[in-house]
Formats: sequence, structure tokens, C-alpha cells
Amino acid sequence: MHQMAATFETGAATHTGKVRSLNEDRFLARPQAGLWAVADGMGGHEGGEIASAALMTALETIGAPASAPDLLARLEDRVLRANRQLREMSRARGGVLGTTLAALLVFDRDQACVWSGDSRIYRVRDGSIAQLTRDHSEAQEMVDLGLLTADEARVWPRRNVITRAIGVSDEPELEIHQGRVAPGDIFVLCSDGLTAHVADEEILAHVAGAPPQVACDDLIALTLERGASDNVTVVAVRCMPGPRAGG
Repeated sequence: MHQMAATFETGAATHTGKVRSLNEDRFLARPQAGLWAVADGMGGHEGGEIASAALMTALETIGAPASAPDLLARLEDRVLRANRQLREMSRARGGVLGTTLAALLVFDRDQACVWSGDSRIYRVRDGSIAQLTRDHSEAQEMVDLGLLTADEARVWPRRNVITRAIGVSDEPELEIHQGRVAPGDIFVLCSDGLTAHVADEEILAHVAGAPPQVACDDLIALTLERGASDNVTVVAVRCMPGPRAGG
């Protein structure tokens, strides 16, 4: 069996929230493949749930990769397949089925974040938190242009309008951020249902001091306490020093 340079401790939790009647978020945790993902579906009439589930079902078929490039290629292939499927379903239903994607890939010490939309990936290292993804949203574009501050963007009326998603166009637009994993790194994947209510520093405080599952449960509880206006999903991955046979 391939010797992974790290083993992983994973936590994951999702909740419909206090306003929505249906949870259109989905998550996937496959440490054996070095893959974790969050998807936030959109499309009304249960369409969002269908879209996020279709994407996760496609990603579930990724087996154990041979290398970091192989893992990335497998992910891109599954996203293309899911995108094609969603386009066909959209045509049949007469509406758009789409979903965000935030995926973390880890092979040995190589790491990649792959995303489309406004679901996020953070990394906690040496007591500080960094957002590795950049929202594909109208609000982020306004911030980039200097027309809104980050604080204003959080309450801007069009803050939920995303500029990219899987399923909305014939070719999915993915952005990729690659880096190296350090022992003890904690990655946090989440839907915008979390970041609408919880600040980055609060995410840091919860994940830095608790096991990943406890951190995820506590972050969901905090979101619910604050009104949970959307579905909320959190996945936390702590990368432990290796090597250990079998990953």
C-alpha cells in the first residue's frame, strides 16, 4: 500500500438552518483518497439538492490516486461529468441546476484547493487563519473594484449572487490554488451559510482548540444561535504528521 506522508482527522456537520425547509448542501470526506468537498446547490424546487447530490455522487467514484496530478485530473474529470449531467437535467426540467464546489485534495505533502462559487476553504497554521479560496461572487467583485468594503459586502443585498457554479454553463470554470501541507495544518471547508454568521477569527478559535468533529458541531451550533438564515455545512481536516502505512 502507498505510504501517505500524512494521516487525517476529519470532522463534518451540516444543518438545514432556521429558515430553509430543505438542506441543499452536501459534503464528502474521503481521507483514503485525499479528498474532501462541500457543495451548496441552487435551482429552486429541490433543484439545488439534486445538483449538489449529483456532484458529490460523481466525486465519490474517485479511487486511490497514484500522484497529486492524478488526483487533480480525476477530480476535474468527475466535475466535467457532473456538469454534463446537470446540463442535461436542466434542459429536461426547463430551469438551471447549479452547485458550488469547494474541494480539498491532499497527496503526500501536496495540497490543492479547487473551487467554483462562494463555498470556501480556509487553512489554519501556526495560530492564524488564511482563506485559500476567493469567492466567485458579485460581492467579491465589488470588493476587488474598491466599491465595497469586506464588512459592507457581508450585508450587501446581492451578496448571495455567485458568478460561477458547476452546471450553469457548458464548460465548468474551476479555480485552483496549490501548496504544500505542513504537519498540524487544519483545513476548513464550508458553505456560505457559515460565513454569513461567523467571522474568520471565530472559525480559527473553534478549530484550533478542539478535535475536528467537536469544532464542526460547535460552529454549526454557533450559526444556529445567530439565526442560521441558510443551510450550513462545515468540514474540518487536521493533517497529522506521518508517515503511516495505508494513509
